[in-house]
Amino acid sequence: MSMDLLSIARTGVLASQSQLAITSNNIANANTDGYNRQVVSQSSLESQRMGSEFYGAGTYVSDVKRVYNDYAARELRIGQTAVSEAQTTYSKMSELDQLFSQIGSAVPASLNSFFAGINSLADIPDDLGLRDSLLTNANQLANNVNQMQQHLDGQMSQSNDQISAVTDRINEISNELGNLNRELMKSQGQDMQLLDKQDALILELSEYAEVNVVPLESGAKSVMLGGSIMLVSGEVSMQIGTKPGDPHGQELQITASAGGKSLVVDASKVGGQLGALVDYRDDTLIPAQLELGQFALGVADAFNQAQSQGFDLNGQVGANIFTDINDPSMQLGRVGALSTNTGNANLSVNIDDVGSLTGSSYELSLSATSQYELKDSNTGKVTTLTVNGNTLEGADGFSIDIASGVMSPGDKFEIRPTSSAASALSVTMTDGKGIAAAGTSPAADGDNSNLINMAKLNETKMMNGGKTTLTDVFENTKLDIGGKTKSAEISVGSAGAIYNQAYTRVQSVSGVNLDEEAANLMRFQQSYQASARIMTTATEIFNTLFSALR
Repeated sequence: MSMDLLSIARTGVLASQSQLAITSNNIANANTDGYNRQVVSQSSLESQRMGSEFYGAGTYVSDVKRVYNDYAARELRIGQTAVSEAQTTYSKMSELDQLFSQIGSAVPASLNSFFAGINSLADIPDDLGLRDSLLTNANQLANNVNQMQQHLDGQMSQSNDQISAVTDRINEISNELGNLNRELMKSQGQDMQLLDKQDALILELSEYAEVNVVPLESGAKSVMLGGSIMLVSGEVSMQIGTKPGDPHGQELQITASAGGKSLVVDASKVGGQLGALVDYRDDTLIPAQLELGQFALGVADAFNQAQSQGFDLNGQVGANIFTDINDPSMQLGRVGALSTNTGNANLSVNIDDVGSLTGSSYELSLSATSQYELKDSNTGKVTTLTVNGNTLEGADGFSIDIASGVMSPGDKFEIRPTSSAASALSVTMTDGKGIAAAGTSPAADGDNSNLINMAKLNETKMMNGGKTTLTDVFENTKLDIGGKTKSAEISVGSAGAIYNQAYTRVQSVSGVNLDEEAANLMRFQQSYQASARIMTTATEIFNTLFSALR
């Protein structure tokens, strides 16, 4: 009987020792990110029959488990994706909002200074000093528009760098997950430390994109991004990447490997940081650039047209103050041909009516019925263009010339009528005498009627189909960005609340509660000591019996 006592006590000591070890490990990792609490499952050994009775034989550790809930972990990943996307959007929108509010304030301010210079010259139209000063104001306006475009270009480069950095980190995680899956297959998914590391990597991955996880019987997990990109399949790690945009190379596209091929991914559907960066670039930054170009075209056209209505100090019809709206430098980037086109058409875009421009981009295509269709990227409106010789007419303030070659059915071009205008805007007039102050007579002595008409442009609704002034074009872009920034800030708050709920749920299930673990530590310590005491008692009984038999 004493030998049975010793055996039972020994099992109790070993089980208590395991309980203490797991409890100690939980306490040690209470502040370890990604650690899931572990618990010991303890069971009774099969009883033994002695005579007509059955006696217990002790206990054993039947299992050591991670306290893990798939549903709670999935909700946390979803919350992480949403909050990361919201934070990234708010961060980028805040940068752009500050750019327009601070640096951008110089653009309307310099336009006001230019109008002030016109009013001053209107008082003394023959003053050469005021004429030169007005050209200085014009140069300042053009320079401020140029600088604003440079800052927007900087935002584009920064966004592309961030997109590349995110894809690089995603690929690093993909490789690490593939290696972890390989190791987990060896243990059939029983190595809890590796499982914790795997979950931590997947949670980090969910910051960058929406993640779908598929558990495998081998203990590994397959991972998909955005519901369509297979990133990790068992131990096989795949890669995503970037390539120059099509048709605009500076607008990076996201690619994914599949079946040995590299496919372009619709990044707007992947969520997380990656989706937020692409959405910001395509839905906010590019439209802001095009609207700034619309403003630049409006400035150039309004004052160049006004010049043509008057006479300068030399008695000549007024020449352009700013770059002509259809100058080759202004036309850069207006047309982008997709690489999949089979035709050889070479197109150019001519601005016919600045007041009818919308600041949108368009998709030009040739249908199977040989109709030229123009789709507004903002509104989705499709316009069938009229063919007049080699010119396509009927668009919003512009026409498209087929300079050479032909389009094939299915060919597509992206048309951006206002592209590059903000960077190309410059003052072409070098002599203040060229300002056309006079309105009716080549004599020009004291005549300021054309300057008066020019000054009225400040309040004339000449843009967007006669709905807005020149200043309104810029201010509306600024207000739109401010509204989006505020909306993004609200989204951060709501996404953060949902994430915190999911995090609290995970912690309540899988997190380490130090109070609970401290209580367990005392309980298992007492159990260990009690089992050890039984061993001592059994030894004493055995020694007494052994002595009696001598």
